[in-house]
Amino acid sequence: MVGGMEEEERPHVLVVDDSLVDRKIMEKLFTNSACKVTTAENGQKALELLGQGEDKHTNINHHVPKISLVVTDYCMPGMTGYDLLKKVKESCDIKEIPVIIVSSENVPTRIERCLKEGAQEFILKPLKQSDVMKLRCQMQFTQQMKGRLCMGR
Repeated sequence: MVGGMEEEERPHVLVVDDSLVDRKIMEKLFTNSACKVTTAENGQKALELLGQGEDKHTNINHHVPKISLVVTDYCMPGMTGYDLLKKVKESCDIKEIPVIIVSSENVPTRIERCLKEGAQEFILKPLKQSDVMKLRCQMQFTQQMKGRLCMGR
């Protein structure tokens, strides 16, 4: 049963991006850093994966994977990364999950707004392995602190 144990130890990252290429890149970076990765192509799908979809009350025993971190693109059709961030932070079930916003555009007001709304970090694309390593360390640290907030600064 050792194999199963290690599976539990690996942080589970939810990557949300409407670009398949970007999803693949981020998935690879996080997998390289010993994370389990689930991807979603839009905010709505991400919320469903987090157990916050439209039908969340109809299916009580729907098994929600325990997500350690949400990494979302800012610019997406339908629901932006900012909207997704707000929905996560408004939900009492999942508001503890750190949300990282990534964007290819460096817009200070946008960055400011996301951080004010509770984003853990705002990282400019392309995401690099060093960014992912830093996030990985933060996650590990946060898990060890058992819920005490780690700012990682």
